[in-house]
Amino acid sequence: MAKQFIYIVQASLEPSKCKIGKTNDLERRLKEYNNMTGKSKENNYKYLFTCEVKDMNKVENAIKNEFSIQREEKSKEIYFYNKPLFDMYVDYIKRNILFIKEIYVKEDDKKVVTKIVKKSTPTLKERGVKMRDILQKAKKLKNDEFYTRIEDIEKELEMYDKEIWENKTVFCNCDDAVDEDERRTSAFATYFLRNFKEFKLNKLICTHFSGDVDLFNQGSKGYIFTKYGFKEIEQKKEYPKDYNGSFDHPLSIKILNEEADIVCTNPPFSRCIEYWELLLNSKKKFIIMSSHMNPIYTAYIKYFKDKKVWAGFHKVSKFETPKREIIGIPSFWYTNIKIKNRPKYKFLKFVKLNEIPEKDRTYDDNNILLVDNCYIPIDYKKPFAISSYPILNGILEKGYNISDDKEYTPYINGERCFKRVLIQKN
Repeated sequence: MAKQFIYIVQASLEPSKCKIGKTNDLERRLKEYNNMTGKSKENNYKYLFTCEVKDMNKVENAIKNEFSIQREEKSKEIYFYNKPLFDMYVDYIKRNILFIKEIYVKEDDKKVVTKIVKKSTPTLKERGVKMRDILQKAKKLKNDEFYTRIEDIEKELEMYDKEIWENKTVFCNCDDAVDEDERRTSAFATYFLRNFKEFKLNKLICTHFSGDVDLFNQGSKGYIFTKYGFKEIEQKKEYPKDYNGSFDHPLSIKILNEEADIVCTNPPFSRCIEYWELLLNSKKKFIIMSSHMNPIYTAYIKYFKDKKVWAGFHKVSKFETPKREIIGIPSFWYTNIKIKNRPKYKFLKFVKLNEIPEKDRTYDDNNILLVDNCYIPIDYKKPFAISSYPILNGILEKGYNISDDKEYTPYINGERCFKRVLIQKN
């Protein structure tokens, strides 16, 4: 029986990405990468990590599910790369019960030689490093900064009645810079400045964050931009002393609590938990963007369970880097403003349990029903586990509630599967 391998490979001219895949032949697979049509001769692929596993299909699917937000596109094996992310990928693979051993692939005169490493790279646990430490380190990296595209903002916000904006103060509090040049202006600020009169806004407040990376070339000082009065419009830019423009700066929090009516922005993914807590506690209306996986993460489940937040209308898949390169990060809009005639209801498939295809229903080791592909068993009274997609499509508005405050991680035959959330019919 042929051996099975999982690998992480990277092209020399694409340092922000890597590919995670499976193969029965590491030598052949690397040659395929380096002989791809249209690839430049300078853009050589090399293995960053390779290992032998018992079932490469199951391990590959587990990786896809665990790191779905790090995948550039759902249909491709391309993942975002930096050192902390790489450590997370490797640690996850080595903790899988199907992992056998790490191997070392050495390039020698275009010939690939595979050797077993006597002592593999230690896991995070063996090194005394916690996943939390890796995530904290990842927060400090600056190659994950990106812009929201204005076309995605327009697509989402045009779905809401214009009346929600009338005489309201909109607050964009996540590095939403403003400049005379729209190329140096946040897409959120641009959108509301363009529509200020039409929406009859009372005030627009935007903050610029003075972080290590100056996304909009606005300088090292945080500032507050304010535009007000849809009849006689005035605007100003202020630079309060010691103000860094962060959403959790005391002055930003004061504006949120005392002036804002509606918050609209794209909070930093690395600080989303803090941002959501601050925003939800303010009890202000909002339309924001975050990971499409939030509905099944413990940090956010309580908000969906308590009906304090629900999905907006659209997913967002593409962002721009500071170099104006397109990068893919699966995201979704979230809001606490009433949704009328949600179009995505049509993706929910309400059928009897025995009518769900076998490939889309199974029971885990705890005898919990797992349902995929947005099927909903209408005759099932117990809690069952779903992915985030039914929630994004509005299942919690169709007579179902989240039954547990924590994410649910199922195991099948001892193998860990991707995270879910438990819901139950009212």
